[in-house]
Amino acid sequence: MNDKKAQTRERILNAAGAALIQRGPAEPSVGEVMGAAGLTVGGFYAHFESKDAMMLEAFKRLLARRRDSIADMDPELTGEERRALVAAFYLSRKHRDSTEAACPIPASVGELGRLPDVFREVLNDHVELMVAQLAGSPEETDKVLADVALMVGGLTLARALGPGELSDRLLRAAKSAVQ
Repeated sequence: MNDKKAQTRERILNAAGAALIQRGPAEPSVGEVMGAAGLTVGGFYAHFESKDAMMLEAFKRLLARRRDSIADMDPELTGEERRALVAAFYLSRKHRDSTEAACPIPASVGELGRLPDVFREVLNDHVELMVAQLAGSPEETDKVLADVALMVGGLTLARALGPGELSDRLLRAAKSAVQ
């Protein structure tokens, strides 16, 4: 792929990722994504076979960035310390209100049943990889799964509530429950 085409594809994926974070993978149209990337719809098929292919790639990239941030943590930290740091960021007002560098899962989970199975497979792989990163030992796996469910559920509810006192309290309560 030449540099210009790669740069254009990157712009499209960045726009798709931003739309996915805000509205999930099913709702944004190709026209919206291409417009946000500063491009016309006519060039879309030079980069992707379908809208699902574009959104799947954006979803994979966003999830990989989440895992990369965990991988960048101090390897000397215990599993519990890693989870506490992840929860401190993940269950923050800044993350709840972010429109660009946020987790795509809260906006996506309700739509996964209507999308090709590969979206669920990607999420399954992501959860397994993230659990492995956050567990200090194999015995902690179920606890980590519970913490991940608590974090995603807490963030999903907090985003649904929007900025406000109840949403802030929910974030604090979920954060304090992650161990």
